[in-house]
Amino acid sequence: MRRHLRSLSVQLLAISGRCRLAALSLILLLAACQQQPYHLESHPSPNQDSRIDFLILHYTDEDNAGSLLALTSPERQVSAHYLVPAGSHQQPYPILQLVPDEQRAWHAGVSRWRGTPSLNATSLGIEIVNGGYAEKDAALPLDQRHWQPFEAAQLAAVGALARDLVTRYHLRPTHVLGHSDVAPERKVDPGPLFPWQRLHDEFGVGAWPDEARVQAWLAAPFPRSAGPWQQALARYGYGVEQTGEWDNMTHQVLRAFQLHFRPARYDGEPDQESWARLNALLERYVPSWHGPLLDTPREETPNEAP
Repeated sequence: MRRHLRSLSVQLLAISGRCRLAALSLILLLAACQQQPYHLESHPSPNQDSRIDFLILHYTDEDNAGSLLALTSPERQVSAHYLVPAGSHQQPYPILQLVPDEQRAWHAGVSRWRGTPSLNATSLGIEIVNGGYAEKDAALPLDQRHWQPFEAAQLAAVGALARDLVTRYHLRPTHVLGHSDVAPERKVDPGPLFPWQRLHDEFGVGAWPDEARVQAWLAAPFPRSAGPWQQALARYGYGVEQTGEWDNMTHQVLRAFQLHFRPARYDGEPDQESWARLNALLERYVPSWHGPLLDTPREETPNEAP
């Protein structure tokens, strides 16, 4: 009996010792926390804004399963904030958020707009499940390829999401872009079938030229040399070098502009309508522009002579 009592006493002392050790550790931890050489107080400054300055739209060139796998696989090292699937009949339309807005997704890659490089750091990315162009057409010139149409319900969801993001983060119309706009030398998405005008007219998202001003500019001559085009495209936001030559990069940038604002023809060649749309956009969204424009045409009124 005495042996049992001694054993029990030893066990109790051991437990008591462990408790004392735990209590001592807790006291030391609290003391360490209290011994920081500074004390933070919140005093917010109004001189701040969101890191989010751009919204970039893409197509995935995959089906739903392939798109999700590509955007979440550690091996692929690509992602986007939002993925809009195809073929859904659910209401409301399901959209997947893959990366929180405040985090940087890896979707834009080597990119530039209005002098800002590496747009992953300052943008949100929306990936739209769409196959792009047919694989058999890959060797054809871009304007001879067959493109997969976007689905009506899918586009309605994209428009509603984009409108919410533009409103939430106060994004400028000229900062809602396609991947081809910010990386024209290597990307063509979301392609010529993406309805940028509908996004503008129906959802109030993005930039679009005033058609009356386009018609007015169609009456004016357009420059044949590369310099005025390079200056005007750069002023709108495109990353184009001012070489004064019709080099490959300038054609690619002009093609990206046409994909966005004149998708009926996107061969990267200068023409009257592209010049008219570019100048109408500059008038509307870059009113301080005083670059290489020709004499600005006026709209005729019934009381004016032609």
